[in-house]
This record gives sequence, C-alpha cells and structure tokens, in this order.
Amino acid sequence: MTASENTRPRHVAIIMDGNGRWARQRGRPRASGHQAGFVATRGIVEACVRQKIDALTLFAFSSENWNRPQKEVGLLMDLFLRALKSEVSKLCENNVRICFIGERSAFQVKLQDEMNRAEQLTESNTGLELAIAVNYGGRWDIVNAARELARQARDGSLDPESIDIETFSRYVSLADTPEPDLFIRTGGEKRISNYLLWHLAYTELYFTDVLWPDFSDAELAKALEFYASRQRRFGLTGEQVTGNNA
Repeated sequence: MTASENTRPRHVAIIMDGNGRWARQRGRPRASGHQAGFVATRGIVEACVRQKIDALTLFAFSSENWNRPQKEVGLLMDLFLRALKSEVSKLCENNVRICFIGERSAFQVKLQDEMNRAEQLTESNTGLELAIAVNYGGRWDIVNAARELARQARDGSLDPESIDIETFSRYVSLADTPEPDLFIRTGGEKRISNYLLWHLAYTELYFTDVLWPDFSDAELAKALEFYASRQRRFGLTGEQVTGNNA
C-alpha cells in the first residue's frame, strides 16, 4: 500500500550508512558490504518508484571519503563505474531520471563520462528524480553558490542588496527540486555529516540502527509512517496548521 497523497514525502534524502559494519559482523571484507549496499540501493530506488515519490537523493560518496584507505576508495570507484554501466537500462525501464551533484572533476575521466552518459540517456524520463551525491559536501555546496553570487556582483550583473534566501537557493545543488521532506540515515549515527546543509532546514529527520544493506521496503515503510505522523509547521503553531484557532 502506498502512502496517501497528503502524507507522502515528495523528496526523500538518505545517508546510506553501515556497509562496512554489515560486512564486519559477517566476517567478510568491506567490499562485500559495499556490494550488498548496492543491492539495497537498487531495491530502495524501485520502492520509491512504487511509492510514487517524486525525488530521491542518495549520499553515495562524500568529499571526506577520499580520506579512507586507498584500496577501499578504489573498490568503491570500481563498483560505482560498474553500477552505472549496468543500471542505466533499468532506470529507463522505471522512468527514472538520474543526475549527479558534487565536484565530479576529481573522478577519473571514464567515470565522469559514464555519469554524463547516464544523465543523457535518462534526461527525458518523467518519473522519479534520482540524485546521487558524489564527492559532495554541504559546505562545498554553500561556498560554491556564494562564489558564483560574488562573481556576478563583482561583474555588476547582480546587486548584492538583492540577494535573499530565494536568490541564494537558485545557486545550490538541486535548485530545481523541492527541498527534502524526509531525511533518513541508517546505521545508528545521529548526525547529518555535511549533507545538504542548506536544504535540510525544515526536513523531518529519521534515524535508524538498521545497517544500509538491511534497509528493505519494510524499513522504508517505517520511515514513511514516521513522516506521516509528523505535523510540519514551518514556524507556525499547531493550531494555525490545523485551523483550530478558536
């Protein structure tokens, strides 16, 4: 059963945490955890399609992840490349449009080419908007936007006094996508780890101890139930939201 129109989030953002611990608990190499995490990712994308969620943003590789052991980074890049090559046709079958946010110039050219190819092949799809955050950081995103606004102000094409929240929002990643309604982090940690800092101002935050490879349709349903139970006030009182001001 899908969530009702009134309680279904339009945009879900997820930090997919716990692949390494999942593998360690089973006495397996970390690479097997990342592979299992990829399988879980595929399942959640398909679940969001069924739930008729408009947008899904996944934190796949942060700007800080480069500090991990080089062997693990290499395995992640290899998995990412193979996943892009194998999954694009599946995305098209599900009418999913994919895009990548983050500083992609740090990746090898062949990986950049696959990102561009995936975006081009799915750009006409009209269903779920799937954004993959790679070499991404929320502070990087804000600084990047500020730099562009400063450049325009310097060149005289923008009055600094005209910069407001709406203007700034047009220069961060996902500017054409509604801000996330629901944030999910798996793996037990309760922080947002430099993820979509500008975008999460009024997002409902859901944390679960479930490790990402075990995050199933049923676990997603729990997160959606949590979201449906929330009263989103955006600075108003509960009475204002419900209309009970008597």
